[in-house]
Amino acid sequence: MNSALSRYATPFITGLFLVSLISGVALFFHVGMGTFHEMHEILSMVLIVPFVLHVWKNWRSVVNYLKRAPMWIGLAVSLVVAVPFALPSSEAEGRSGPPPFAIAMKLMDASVEEVAPLFDTDGAGLVAKLTAAGFTVASPGESLAAIAQASGKEPMALQAALVAQ
Repeated sequence: MNSALSRYATPFITGLFLVSLISGVALFFHVGMGTFHEMHEILSMVLIVPFVLHVWKNWRSVVNYLKRAPMWIGLAVSLVVAVPFALPSSEAEGRSGPPPFAIAMKLMDASVEEVAPLFDTDGAGLVAKLTAAGFTVASPGESLAAIAQASGKEPMALQAALVAQ
């Protein structure tokens, strides 16, 4: 079993890296968002398993790399270029991504009463639908974002409830 894991770690890293590379480039250029988004997220998580196996298999080499400056320089530069993406900025506050995401975020700021006609119902009908889906709705004047937060659920779960049959 150990030799099988060792034998397949590098080929799986290579294959999953190529999937992650291609799907990541497609997502960067907003091509096939529906096709590549879930694939990229899930298979990038699966990539962790062969990566760990690869590091385990090549532990001595990894330790040798860690003793040399190029590894530390590479890790430090990677961290430095990644940090700005993780920090909030004033520009990012007004940004909500591609147009479909911007529309979805605007929709979440609207009240139940305001969005109800979009779903061929009135405020009371939409409140009933959201309540049946497990959301806590204080009033039809409450924003969808506030409802999701008060219910302890993600905005995407509320959006899914809105479009459910």
